[in-house]
Amino acid sequence: MMYWEKLSKEAITSKVNQALSKNIRFDKNKIMGTSISFLDPIVFDKKYMRNAPFLTSMIHNPDHRGCHTINVNGSLFEGTKELELEVVRICAEELLGGQAGMQDGYIASGGTEANITAIWIFRNLFKRRYGAKNSEIVVFCSRDTHYSIYKGGNLLGIDVVSLQVDNNTRQIKPHVLEDKIASAKENGKKYFIFVANMGTTMFGSVDDIDMITSIFDKADVFYKVHVDAAFGGFIYPFTNLDNELSFANKKVASVSLDAHKMLQTPYGTGMFIVRKGYFEYLKPQERRYFTETDLTLSGSRSGASAIAIWMVLMAYGSNGLREKVLKMVNRTKWLCEELSKRGIDYYNNPYMNIVSIRNEDITKELVEFYNLVPDNHESPNWWKVVTMAHVDKMLIGDFLESE
Repeated sequence: MMYWEKLSKEAITSKVNQALSKNIRFDKNKIMGTSISFLDPIVFDKKYMRNAPFLTSMIHNPDHRGCHTINVNGSLFEGTKELELEVVRICAEELLGGQAGMQDGYIASGGTEANITAIWIFRNLFKRRYGAKNSEIVVFCSRDTHYSIYKGGNLLGIDVVSLQVDNNTRQIKPHVLEDKIASAKENGKKYFIFVANMGTTMFGSVDDIDMITSIFDKADVFYKVHVDAAFGGFIYPFTNLDNELSFANKKVASVSLDAHKMLQTPYGTGMFIVRKGYFEYLKPQERRYFTETDLTLSGSRSGASAIAIWMVLMAYGSNGLREKVLKMVNRTKWLCEELSKRGIDYYNNPYMNIVSIRNEDITKELVEFYNLVPDNHESPNWWKVVTMAHVDKMLIGDFLESE
């Protein structure tokens, strides 16, 4: 029989505080390489915590199992599920240009789950509608794409092909895509899933969806497009009003988002959104083993995650969020201008808040002091600076003076 001692409330509090004291803090340490920040102080500061709607929702512990745009699965948590429905609607229609009522979605644990869900849906679609074998299905993505796509391919038993990009523009080379499609067809691939990036985590680069889909169309193959907007989804639509990676583009079938990055909500607040009809391909064929329809990968989910996103969206409104994002992007532009004056080579998508600096243009001491993140931990070629909320002009100024 296992045994451990009971601790008093005071001892538990002390232990937790001690553990937290060992962590780095966004408001204390010099952290410029991550795509996350502290919780948004407008919603989660001490003043609001006196009433504490988010903490209250965690204590009430609503279970948001399932996809409520399809099936609310009963009314035990009807009130908070309505807030999740509003979050999904705002993101699908207002942020991503979808038609009213024509998208399904749910609050996922993060971009990784959302990306895997997209691949899962399209794999099942190809298998059930066309009788495809796993060996006939392939995922295509940029070499800068998030590792979750490879994880999804491994879990679902389908191949993933990484496409070479131009080292300066970070764009997929058209002839590379054409050659890879031809090679895949020769190797028996008939069904393609393309993962397009709305802001890669290392560079903030955005794929040219029109070029990519035109090449797939010419190749005359079955394909579906998923947009990984885990980082850029709450930036790019605000800074580029001509965003082609949205539901306004008929070629886009699904999108993943992460609120815990730019919206500064707690972890566990990602989102998966897909056009109506696609969730049908997640319905289990072995129905007798299921007592209810849960079409999500995670199953039971905390309703508090939906409430956290809803609170931030409501606290700012679309105009307030756009203003918040533009401040970060303007600080990024200033950083780029100063780097150019110093003759330092970098990559930056002008609509994003990431600046990637070549390894030869930065010292190891600077990388360590400012907690920058490399493209490759073993043999880095680039180091990224992300101007998140805590990366103010003073911190950027200190960084530039250290160059």
